[in-house]
Formats: sequence, C-alpha cells, structure tokens
Amino acid sequence: MPKRKQKRKVRMRGSRFHGFGNVKNKRGSGCRGGVGNAGLHKHKFSWVTRNDPDYGRVMGFVPRNRPETPCMNLYEINAMAEAGKLKAEGGMMGFEFRGKILGSGEVRHPISLKALSWSKIAEKKIKAAGGGLSKIE
Repeated sequence: MPKRKQKRKVRMRGSRFHGFGNVKNKRGSGCRGGVGNAGLHKHKFSWVTRNDPDYGRVMGFVPRNRPETPCMNLYEINAMAEAGKLKAEGGMMGFEFRGKILGSGEVRHPISLKALSWSKIAEKKIKAAGGGLSKIE
C-alpha cells in the first residue's frame, strides 16, 4: 500500500495549549455542552432554530385504539323499510349489516336482521315487532 503524503499542521505550532487556555479545558464532553441531543431546549436552542427547525415536531397520528365499529340505529332501519329499500324474504323484510345494531328508535315492521352484534334493547324491540336476529359468521 502506498504511503500517503502527510499534511503538516502549521497553525498553533509551538504553543503549548493551542489557544484553549488551561490544560483542563477542551477535555471531555462538557466543553461541547453535552453529548448528542443534550441541551437542545436550553443552551443549544439557537442552533436548533437555525439548523433543524423541524426538531420536536410531531408528524402524523397513530391511533392507539382499535378502529370504530360501524353502528346503525333502529330508526334508520325502520326508515329504510318504509321507503321500500329492504329486500323481501318470505313475508319478512331482510337486511344485512356488517356492524352493530343499536336500539334507538322503534320498529313498526317485522324485519329479519343479520348483523355482527346488537344491543339488548335492539333485540327486545325487534322481537316485539315480530322480527328476528341472526349473527353473521
């Protein structure tokens, strides 16, 4: 391997401490104000605003809970039944919903519902109107 030419350092040659004062100065990380990101909200803040303006900015959002289950109330199903938007199955109107049926409102027609889940009040009101519930597998 060829020997590289060494660059000679001329600056401060002959001075004992090279312009840094005492022997103890420029020793360790304290002379830099800490290691790494130490002091970015204190004594290095002007460096942050000049060189890294996006430091500490939170970008985006990660939801920590599970996704929302779609829900539908009984008054919405009743409005669809009265508008004739439900298909007829053996004398009953049928409806399939991939979500949860909630019990707000009332049902005036016998409706056969298929859903992932439902509330106790919704089940009580649907059975009182002559309808039925079944679970989607």
